[in-house]
Amino acid sequence: MKFDEINLQIIKHLQDGRKSFKIIADELSVTENTVRARVNRLVEEGVLNISGLVNPENIPGHQTAIIGVKIKNMRLVEKGEEFSKLNGVISVAVVTGRYDLIVQVLLSDECSLLEFYTNEVTKIDDVQDVETFIVYKGYNINVPYIL
Repeated sequence: MKFDEINLQIIKHLQDGRKSFKIIADELSVTENTVRARVNRLVEEGVLNISGLVNPENIPGHQTAIIGVKIKNMRLVEKGEEFSKLNGVISVAVVTGRYDLIVQVLLSDECSLLEFYTNEVTKIDDVQDVETFIVYKGYNINVPYIL
């Protein structure tokens, strides 16, 4: 896909997810159909995902945790994909440094960290070590509500 300045500007205008295609088109001096077609193409090609996000700190009984994971082997991409499919997982990144994966998890009173490890992480072989970081206060942490 050709990624140009108009696509970048459209994405910037959609940061709040609610701005109409007509307003975006007027501000960019293009047609509404151009904006609609480009947004559809960006979504189809996996560049853009339009979704409602929540701040877990503002939802009673919810919090996020960040988990550093060490894997016993070098199948990091495969293991990252497996983690991404677990209930409660918001995102997974294969990283350099002390851990192989960084996993962000949304927790609720119904699904505690202990239950996440007991019911979900145990599904994945070759996990060598994990370290959990509970997020007490986050900035710009808005996540999809996946529970």
